[in-house]
Amino acid sequence: MTSPLRWQWCTLHELSPAEVYTFMAARMAVFVVEQKCPYQDADGYDLDAQHLIVWSGTEVAACLRVLSPRTKFAERSIGRIITSQAFRGTGLGRTILTRTLERLDAGYPGKSVRIGAQARLSKFYEEFGFQPASQEYMEDGVPHIEMLRSARPAPPRGSSAP
Repeated sequence: MTSPLRWQWCTLHELSPAEVYTFMAARMAVFVVEQKCPYQDADGYDLDAQHLIVWSGTEVAACLRVLSPRTKFAERSIGRIITSQAFRGTGLGRTILTRTLERLDAGYPGKSVRIGAQARLSKFYEEFGFQPASQEYMEDGVPHIEMLRSARPAPPRGSSAP
């Protein structure tokens, strides 16, 4: 039986050393081991990022990071998105991205979001309003493409978002 999912927005500084280890190990399991892509995961961005981690007990079910504007791109960006193998096919990947975009739209209305997506996943990201914004390029031996989700208008004053 799997544990109920616990959703946590945090910085790395808010995690225990064991949680950081588990979080980084989950990313490496997907990007380095499964995708056979040796790359420098500790790229200097995680320390200032906001992370959304979905925990199942003490294991990471899914996670991603949000970077501030002018960190990696001019816009706010989302990256290092994973769903652990045991949770694939459950809709968790769509849910984590939906929750993240809702949070960004509410907290930063009128701002675009950019991602550097693996090219093979571009159709998935298009479902969320991202559109290709670059030519395909190689990053760490994997074809990528920048994708931009245009700014969503701020809700009218005095109205509440659904």
